[in-house]
Amino acid sequence: MCGIAGIVSNATAELETRLHPMVEAHRHRGPDDAGLWSDSLCGLGHRRLSIIDLSPAGHQPLSNRDGTIWITFNGEIYNFQELRARLEHLGHSFRTRTDTEVLVAAYEQWETDCPRYLRGMFAFGIWDQRRRRLFLARDRVGKKPLFYTQAGSEFLFASELQGLLANPEVPRQVNVEAIDFYLSWGYIPAPDTAFRGIHKLPPGHWLTWEADGRNRLQVERYWELHYGPKLRISEAEAAERLRETLTEAVRLRMISDVPLGAFLSGGIDSSIVVGLMAGLSGQPVKTFSIGFKEAAFDETAHARRVARRWGADHHEFVVEPDALAILPLLVRHYGEPYADSSALPTYYVSRLTRTGVTVALNGDGGDENFAGYERYFGAGMAERIRRLPGSAAMLRAMSAILPREGNPKGQLARAQRFASAASQQLSRRYGRWVTYFDEPMKQRLYGGEMRTWLERRRPLEWMDALFASCGDLHPIDAAMSVDVRSYLPFDLLVKVDITSMANALEARSPFLDHEVMEFAARLPVAMKLRGRQSKYLLKRSFADLLPKENANRPKMGFGVPVGEWFRGSLRIYVQDTLLSQRALQRGYFEPHALRELLDAHLAGRADHRYLLWNLLMLELWNCEFIDSAPPVFNSLGPSIAAPAACT
Repeated sequence: MCGIAGIVSNATAELETRLHPMVEAHRHRGPDDAGLWSDSLCGLGHRRLSIIDLSPAGHQPLSNRDGTIWITFNGEIYNFQELRARLEHLGHSFRTRTDTEVLVAAYEQWETDCPRYLRGMFAFGIWDQRRRRLFLARDRVGKKPLFYTQAGSEFLFASELQGLLANPEVPRQVNVEAIDFYLSWGYIPAPDTAFRGIHKLPPGHWLTWEADGRNRLQVERYWELHYGPKLRISEAEAAERLRETLTEAVRLRMISDVPLGAFLSGGIDSSIVVGLMAGLSGQPVKTFSIGFKEAAFDETAHARRVARRWGADHHEFVVEPDALAILPLLVRHYGEPYADSSALPTYYVSRLTRTGVTVALNGDGGDENFAGYERYFGAGMAERIRRLPGSAAMLRAMSAILPREGNPKGQLARAQRFASAASQQLSRRYGRWVTYFDEPMKQRLYGGEMRTWLERRRPLEWMDALFASCGDLHPIDAAMSVDVRSYLPFDLLVKVDITSMANALEARSPFLDHEVMEFAARLPVAMKLRGRQSKYLLKRSFADLLPKENANRPKMGFGVPVGEWFRGSLRIYVQDTLLSQRALQRGYFEPHALRELLDAHLAGRADHRYLLWNLLMLELWNCEFIDSAPPVFNSLGPSIAAPAACT
């Protein structure tokens, strides 16, 4: 696992000098080695975290035999040994044992089609000297990040926003449309970023930049997940095939020349991964868990039960409010506003894990593959209710009658949210269930100039388009498909990549193996969600690996008790941050509306934990990235006065 960066430019004299700070901004991703290479048009840089072939032969950037193709690569190609044998049969020869050299040969053989042959997680840049072409590609679901920007005749790319922003010629201009998306969803979807002119390469896409004088940019999709045609298969056969496919995905991800272990929450997915690892390993699996003093958020007892079952070498860490001292570091690593508070424990479990291993497997993707979220049941139930005569009036009455209890995860609160959204079309209903600030709330909160952005309603239109592309899929399949193209890559996978790589830890996700995903997608819906039982086939296939207490308990999620912290030890911190002079001067929000939102939570009249965390991360991002540079907004957005400098 590594950090990569590159520049294609006609300013030949300074390429490596300009590239060096971009590469060094990724030191945390690759503490073991660094490399720079350039020719008359292109410079490539690399920071290495050594996982496969620890020898100097793995040094990057790396070239083919005649030095006409150069690569900087971040990730792991799990089928590289199989690909190597195939490429050798086609006439290629190899000097190293690395998957990087196999990737170079794959490009030589298949050019821009090469990502289709890869089984793994990856983001890479290849400079083809003969064609004067830069080729970038990102893995199918977005495990590994890749950012780029175009400035006139120049093209720059990097693993993280920090890498691009280390180049002083890259401007820090706020993308106000992206901030609107962030306040809705808690993340900014590709291809946008929080900075005007900087883009994310979407998952499952490749990009070419032709440095032939015309500087042509082309972006193409090479993979998408299909949910049909459905497999005609018995439950017994489906369970057997699932067992074989996921076991193989775990086996491939246990290939490593450095110590490896696993994140263990005690949930279904991570417990299955640990059980499979125990069966494939000749020694105890090292497992790592995070807990909280607040019992409603603590899963350590469930993790310990699984660890005891497999004789694991188990480690735990308890997160307390003073752990939020790490927030400025997290904001710096994310590079743009990011509102998932579980980034905090994920950072700490990554830091704990790195003390014992360099590679950790996890259970990410199990929910999106096998209908693990409660909202999937809600999507199907709402469609059935909508077909009943008079359902719209009934749902409106239920929404009005049901109280809005303080705990947003409580039964009454969930019932109220369901009733208030169920009468709407699927995309708007689903959007209501996963949004932070809905449009009416933003209307009340936004400052006068920002309020004009509501007329565009792009966050809602984006969600509408995602569902429209699902065609006539079953509502549950449609909801999972949308999550695979939104919440999974832009929230969950960003969280794990940033927090793990901030600690120089490689995280691997067997459930996100594309062969596992393609098999799961084509399963009948009833094999994933049976009544209210989520992950039906997954639990059946791996029943022998799951303690009954773990298999049957309600899903908890990786929540964080920030609501309680905001009313307790972090009360002054959140007040001072959100209501500071510099925050109120930014022009995003009406000061009185912001104060009302915060006061309602602190007084216990409402539970705004998720909204306040969203706002806190936005303000800390502005302090870190915008206050240190001229706050120039894009020409279509508001002109906001510069606030006082951050202290």
